[in-house]
Amino acid sequence: MVKKLLEVINLEKVYNSEDAPTKVLSGVSFDVLEGEFLGIMGPSGSGKTTLLNCIATIIQLTSGQILLNGEDISQFNSKNLAEYRGSRIGYLFQDFELLDNLTGQENIILPLSIHGTSSALTDEKLMEVAEHLEITSVLDKFPTQMSGGQKHRVAAARSMNLNPHIILADEPT
Repeated sequence: MVKKLLEVINLEKVYNSEDAPTKVLSGVSFDVLEGEFLGIMGPSGSGKTTLLNCIATIIQLTSGQILLNGEDISQFNSKNLAEYRGSRIGYLFQDFELLDNLTGQENIILPLSIHGTSSALTDEKLMEVAEHLEITSVLDKFPTQMSGGQKHRVAAARSMNLNPHIILADEPT
Protein backbone atom coordinates (compact mmCIF):
# COMPACT_ATOMS: atom_id res chain seq x y z
CA MET A 1 0.00 0.00 0.00
CA VAL A 2 1.29 3.45 -0.95
CA LYS A 3 1.67 5.82 1.97
CA LYS A 4 0.37 9.40 2.09
CA LEU A 5 3.38 11.67 2.28
CA LEU A 6 1.57 15.00 2.38
CA GLU A 7 -2.02 15.82 3.28
CA VAL A 8 -3.40 19.32 2.84
CA ILE A 9 -6.80 19.58 4.50
CA ASN A 10 -9.21 22.49 4.00
CA LEU A 11 -6.38 25.03 3.86
CA GLU A 12 -7.29 28.70 4.01
CA LYS A 13 -5.06 31.76 3.89
CA VAL A 14 -6.38 35.27 4.36
CA TYR A 15 -4.20 38.36 4.23
CA ASN A 16 -5.58 41.20 6.33
CA SER A 17 -4.88 44.67 5.02
CA GLU A 18 -6.15 48.14 5.89
CA ASP A 19 -8.58 48.08 2.96
CA ALA A 20 -10.14 44.64 3.32
CA PRO A 21 -9.17 41.03 3.95
CA THR A 22 -7.99 39.15 0.87
CA LYS A 23 -8.77 35.43 0.77
CA VAL A 24 -5.99 33.81 -1.25
CA LEU A 25 -6.66 30.14 -0.48
CA SER A 26 -10.10 28.77 0.32
CA GLY A 27 -10.72 25.16 1.26
CA VAL A 28 -7.73 23.67 -0.57
CA SER A 29 -7.41 19.92 0.03
CA PHE A 30 -5.24 17.28 -1.64
CA ASP A 31 -2.94 14.36 -0.88
CA VAL A 32 0.49 13.54 -2.24
CA LEU A 33 1.49 9.89 -2.14
CA GLU A 34 5.03 8.70 -1.55
CA GLY A 35 6.93 8.79 -4.84
CA GLU A 36 4.28 10.90 -6.55
CA PHE A 37 4.97 14.02 -8.59
CA LEU A 38 2.32 16.72 -8.35
CA GLY A 39 2.12 19.89 -10.39
CA ILE A 40 -0.06 22.81 -9.32
CA MET A 41 -1.06 25.10 -12.15
CA GLY A 42 -3.00 28.32 -12.34
CA PRO A 43 -2.77 31.92 -13.48
CA SER A 44 -0.51 34.47 -11.82
CA GLY A 45 -1.96 35.59 -8.52
CA SER A 46 -4.03 32.44 -7.98
CA GLY A 47 -2.21 31.42 -4.78
CA LYS A 48 0.30 28.80 -5.96
CA THR A 49 3.28 30.37 -4.18
CA THR A 50 1.16 31.10 -1.11
CA LEU A 51 0.21 27.42 -0.96
CA LEU A 52 3.84 26.31 -1.22
CA ASN A 53 4.87 28.87 1.40
CA CYS A 54 2.21 27.53 3.79
CA ILE A 55 3.47 23.96 3.29
CA ALA A 56 7.04 25.17 3.85
CA THR A 57 5.92 27.10 6.98
CA ILE A 58 7.35 30.31 5.51
CA ILE A 59 3.95 31.87 6.11
CA GLN A 60 1.31 30.82 8.60
CA LEU A 61 -1.94 29.39 7.33
CA THR A 62 -5.21 30.95 8.52
CA SER A 63 -6.96 27.63 9.02
CA GLY A 64 -6.80 24.00 7.97
CA GLN A 65 -4.15 21.34 8.44
CA ILE A 66 -0.97 20.27 6.72
CA LEU A 67 0.30 16.80 7.57
CA LEU A 68 3.69 15.47 6.53
CA ASN A 69 3.97 11.74 7.14
CA GLY A 70 0.89 12.03 9.33
CA GLU A 71 2.31 14.78 11.56
CA ASP A 72 0.44 18.10 11.77
CA ILE A 73 3.13 20.70 11.07
CA SER A 74 0.98 23.47 12.55
CA GLN A 75 1.51 21.83 15.96
CA PHE A 76 5.32 21.86 15.72
CA ASN A 77 7.29 23.91 18.23
CA SER A 78 10.11 26.15 17.00
CA LYS A 79 12.76 23.40 17.33
CA ASN A 80 10.64 20.94 15.33
CA LEU A 81 9.87 23.61 12.73
CA ALA A 82 13.58 24.29 12.25
CA GLU A 83 14.22 20.56 11.77
CA TYR A 84 11.25 20.30 9.40
CA ARG A 85 12.41 23.24 7.27
CA GLY A 86 16.02 22.11 7.34
CA SER A 87 15.86 18.41 6.62
CA ARG A 88 12.35 17.22 5.85
CA ILE A 89 11.53 19.61 3.00
CA GLY A 90 13.60 21.06 0.21
CA TYR A 91 12.47 24.32 -1.34
CA LEU A 92 13.39 25.49 -4.81
CA PHE A 93 12.48 29.18 -4.87
CA GLN A 94 11.09 30.90 -7.97
CA ASP A 95 14.04 33.31 -8.07
CA PHE A 96 16.62 30.79 -6.77
CA GLU A 97 17.56 32.77 -3.61
CA LEU A 98 21.27 32.10 -4.10
CA LEU A 99 23.62 34.21 -2.01
CA ASP A 100 25.68 36.33 -4.42
CA ASN A 101 28.74 36.40 -2.14
CA LEU A 102 28.93 32.57 -2.02
CA THR A 103 30.16 30.26 -4.77
CA GLY A 104 27.96 27.56 -6.23
CA GLN A 105 29.60 25.05 -3.90
CA GLU A 106 29.06 27.23 -0.85
CA ASN A 107 25.41 27.86 -1.78
CA ILE A 108 24.83 24.12 -2.17
CA ILE A 109 26.48 23.08 1.11
CA LEU A 110 25.03 25.91 3.22
CA PRO A 111 22.10 23.81 4.55
CA LEU A 112 24.50 20.95 5.33
CA SER A 113 26.75 23.32 7.28
CA ILE A 114 23.83 24.82 9.19
CA HIS A 115 22.71 21.34 10.24
CA GLY A 116 26.16 20.24 11.40
CA THR A 117 26.88 17.66 8.70
CA SER A 118 30.47 16.43 8.84
CA SER A 119 32.82 17.83 6.20
CA ALA A 120 33.47 14.35 4.75
CA LEU A 121 29.73 13.72 4.28
CA THR A 122 29.25 17.28 3.01
CA ASP A 123 31.91 16.75 0.33
CA GLU A 124 30.37 13.41 -0.64
CA LYS A 125 26.84 14.84 -0.93
CA LEU A 126 28.11 17.90 -2.82
CA MET A 127 29.85 15.85 -5.48
CA GLU A 128 26.98 13.38 -5.78
CA VAL A 129 24.37 16.07 -6.45
CA ALA A 130 26.71 18.25 -8.57
CA GLU A 131 27.56 15.33 -10.85
CA HIS A 132 23.92 14.26 -11.07
CA LEU A 133 22.84 17.79 -12.10
CA GLU A 134 25.95 18.32 -14.27
CA ILE A 135 27.11 21.47 -12.47
CA THR A 136 30.62 20.54 -11.34
CA SER A 137 32.00 23.24 -13.67
CA VAL A 138 30.21 26.03 -11.78
CA LEU A 139 31.01 25.02 -8.21
CA ASP A 140 33.73 27.69 -7.94
CA LYS A 141 31.71 30.41 -9.70
CA PHE A 142 29.59 33.07 -8.05
CA PRO A 143 25.92 33.40 -9.12
CA THR A 144 26.71 36.51 -11.19
CA GLN A 145 29.05 34.33 -13.27
CA MET A 146 26.40 31.64 -13.94
CA SER A 147 23.70 31.36 -16.57
CA GLY A 148 20.07 31.22 -15.46
CA GLY A 149 20.00 27.46 -16.04
CA GLN A 150 23.15 26.96 -13.98
CA LYS A 151 21.70 29.02 -11.13
CA HIS A 152 18.53 26.93 -11.30
CA ARG A 153 20.55 23.70 -11.02
CA VAL A 154 22.62 25.04 -8.12
CA ALA A 155 19.42 26.00 -6.32
CA ALA A 156 17.97 22.55 -7.08
CA ALA A 157 21.11 20.91 -5.71
CA ARG A 158 20.79 22.95 -2.51
CA SER A 159 17.18 21.82 -2.10
CA MET A 160 18.09 18.15 -2.60
CA ASN A 161 21.29 17.70 -0.64
CA LEU A 162 19.71 16.81 2.73
CA ASN A 163 17.56 14.09 1.12
CA PRO A 164 14.30 15.74 2.15
CA HIS A 165 11.00 13.86 2.34
CA ILE A 166 9.48 16.33 -0.11
CA ILE A 167 10.73 19.01 -2.49
CA LEU A 168 8.61 22.08 -3.14
CA ALA A 169 9.49 23.81 -6.40
CA ASP A 170 8.02 27.23 -7.20
CA GLU A 171 7.99 27.76 -10.99
CA PRO A 172 10.52 24.96 -11.59
CA THR A 173 10.47 25.24 -15.38
